[in-house]
Amino acid sequence: MRVAYKQIWVGMTLCLVTGMSVVYAQNTPGALAPGNGTVASTRLSLQQCIEIAQQNNVQIRQGQLTVDNTNLQLRQSRLNLLPTANFQSSQSLSGGRNIDPRSNQFVQQSINSGNYQFNATATLFNGFTLKNTVKQNDLALQASQQELRATQNTVSLTVAQNYLNTLTGTEQLLIAQRQADVTRAQLERMQKLVSAGSAPEANLLELQATLAGNELDIVNAQNTLDLARVALLQAMNVPINQAFEVEPINVPDPGLTPYTETVQQIFDVAASNLPEVKGADLRVRSAALGVEVAKGYLYPTVALSGNLSTLYSSAARRFSPNGSTTQQQTLYFVTGPDGLQTPIYQNVPGGDMDIFPYFDQIANNFNRSVSLILRVPIFQGYQSRNRITTARISQQSAELTALNTRLQLRQQIETAYTNMRAGANRYRATQTQVVSLERAFQVAESRLNAGAINATDYSIAKTNLDRARASLVQAKYDYVFRTKILDYYQNKPIAF
Repeated sequence: MRVAYKQIWVGMTLCLVTGMSVVYAQNTPGALAPGNGTVASTRLSLQQCIEIAQQNNVQIRQGQLTVDNTNLQLRQSRLNLLPTANFQSSQSLSGGRNIDPRSNQFVQQSINSGNYQFNATATLFNGFTLKNTVKQNDLALQASQQELRATQNTVSLTVAQNYLNTLTGTEQLLIAQRQADVTRAQLERMQKLVSAGSAPEANLLELQATLAGNELDIVNAQNTLDLARVALLQAMNVPINQAFEVEPINVPDPGLTPYTETVQQIFDVAASNLPEVKGADLRVRSAALGVEVAKGYLYPTVALSGNLSTLYSSAARRFSPNGSTTQQQTLYFVTGPDGLQTPIYQNVPGGDMDIFPYFDQIANNFNRSVSLILRVPIFQGYQSRNRITTARISQQSAELTALNTRLQLRQQIETAYTNMRAGANRYRATQTQVVSLERAFQVAESRLNAGAINATDYSIAKTNLDRARASLVQAKYDYVFRTKILDYYQNKPIAF
């Protein structure tokens, strides 16, 4: 029975999602705004219930966050292909014996210095690790999106289950009420016959007992309907103190022509369309690229680096000549025949040592360089090898998950197909039973009116007919939606 209901739930979802049913509540004033936690409209369609549940469901919201996070990882992996650039500056103040950063000589004074560097590095080759990481994250994003769709389908199935239970409860309540109405009409007629002395009082008592049983059936059907409504509201994550009705779906009497597609044909189409299977396959491809990413760490890395730098020191001085005076500067010494050294002088302009301006130092100390970097991994504690092994294990796990997903899908299709055939047989047999019991009830009612049978025999005939009609309604929904679930697996449009 649980499997049968599941087929019905999926079919119900597809009917509304594909737009095959009529949504009246969308035009109802004060209709529910999805996600606000209250039901303001008096009638809701299945599509509206699904929209509310999907906006309120926590798992769907978590799945959307997973998609957003995976998308961010993809963007970052693409940005990692671009060069990196950094600017660094330092400003220091020191006293006592220091090294002048400009002249690299010791000085005995307080120095205020600044150092400024700009560096840019571009990776030219690293075993295609960066490119494979981009491809891997792209597949992971697609897998997350498919998994989100699968979660949305699961939520839709849950809502459809409870929606169908509500519809079934409503139908069963109407059937129970009609049964009671028929019994009341017969009871009134029997009351007149007993009063006229044309029928025994025992017949009247039997009909009163039958009416009491019908009223109990109404109470039970109402309780079942109330529980179904509570379950539907809980599936939508809405408080249960809401007054609403579900929109009925017009399902005509089904035909009983054999289903043309085989189990293998249905499976072949479903394996190419369901998001669960697509997501599992994308995870396998992503894991395979993870192995290639891990292998990339075994290759050398080639990078190009550029550097710009300059510095400033408050200890720096520069000579400022003064044209009005001259000074003698010793150039070198000449050794004479007597062994004495004679200095050779040069007259140079006189001047003073002035402070070296800040921006002049920045311009004069400017330095630029370009480097080609080769980094060869020799031994890293087997980190790269272990990374490859871990990636291969992840790949094998993803492959097993994809295989299990297909196995479960095949089993679900086989079960759905078997249930569809069983539902067809049940509907055919129940339909024949109802026709026979209707004729039997008509005969029993005529004989009761003629006094040929007692009320007990009449009640038995009526009860049998009522139960058969209720079973026919359930068999009708059961068979129709079992065929729709098979259509769903084949990505067929749903129509009635």
